[in-house]
Amino acid sequence: MAEAPRIIRSSTPLRQFDNIGGMTAVAVFPDGRRMATNSLDGMLRVWDLKNGVILKGMDGHGDAMQDMALSRDGQLIASSDESGYVTAWHGDTYRPVTQAFRAHSTACPLDFSPDGTTLVTGSFEGCKLWNTKTWQLQGESFGSSFGYGIHCIRYSPSGELLAIAANNAIEIWNIFTRTRIADFGQGVPSAWFVWTPDNTCLLSGDRDGIAIREWNSSTWNQAGDMCKGPTGHPWRLAVNRNGTVIASPTTDNHVRLWRLSDRQTIAIFQHSDSPCCVTFSMDGKHILVGCKDKKILEWAVPKHAWPEDARGDEVTHQTQNYTGAQNSDTKAQDSNTEAQGSDTKAYPRYEHDSPQGMHEWGLGYC
Repeated sequence: MAEAPRIIRSSTPLRQFDNIGGMTAVAVFPDGRRMATNSLDGMLRVWDLKNGVILKGMDGHGDAMQDMALSRDGQLIASSDESGYVTAWHGDTYRPVTQAFRAHSTACPLDFSPDGTTLVTGSFEGCKLWNTKTWQLQGESFGSSFGYGIHCIRYSPSGELLAIAANNAIEIWNIFTRTRIADFGQGVPSAWFVWTPDNTCLLSGDRDGIAIREWNSSTWNQAGDMCKGPTGHPWRLAVNRNGTVIASPTTDNHVRLWRLSDRQTIAIFQHSDSPCCVTFSMDGKHILVGCKDKKILEWAVPKHAWPEDARGDEVTHQTQNYTGAQNSDTKAQDSNTEAQGSDTKAYPRYEHDSPQGMHEWGLGYC
């Protein structure tokens, strides 16, 4: 039996990024050096993670942004707003690859297929598949019996299956045959999904905050749960790239990290107000948390929970990064000026407080 880990508790993040609007989604690019954020002011922003500056602000349809998806190769970003409009941009040039189109009549979750050729969207009207070359609908919509709507929709890592958080149930669809192969969790008000990278497990967060549930993808039986009880209500989830650590914001203004192997809490981070979305850095050493108070906070994952290939001499690591950050200061100022000129809003530039707040980002995908 694994030894119960010491719980790391902290109320002081490594860094803080100041956004313009309340956060709804956050994702890290595969290059590990950029972050995309979605917010309620109707803007999607791309940030330079090393220098803490905004590289580009992209205006969607004009309504508050809701869900966001980033393709695995980082070449496409898609965002949906509260009116059901979807907009997509190129991940390198930040230019629109399609004009905003109304995918659904209400806010819709979305996700890219692993190969990036398809975007799936869903609502109570059903699920739709969009070709990312032509942005035309691929076939008819499917799964039109979702009651009050779909709260989350996620491709499996293999690209064959689609998990759908419907009204008080979980459905699994074969995306190639468009047939429902599993229907389980009746009465479970799931709000958010994440697959483990090895495709063996689906994790779901309850809308009512009862638990984070673990489902076996071979049997679709519940394998267990974590955070069951009055510890705050978890809902959105993220998993690190090797599938060993789970992160979730909770309604008591905390973000918690769990070790998946034994479902033990390993860290609790205290926020000032309403953390609502979370993702891991590419190297698994940090998490980035978006909050409704317009902040994005960066926290350190306990070193013993890092992926094996991400561990090393941290002192040397910090010294090298500090030198690199000093040398790039002029470039960061130029980048910030350009970003302000490309958007109608003025963005603050984040200043590093100490060498401990700086780091390079490893490669990978989570």
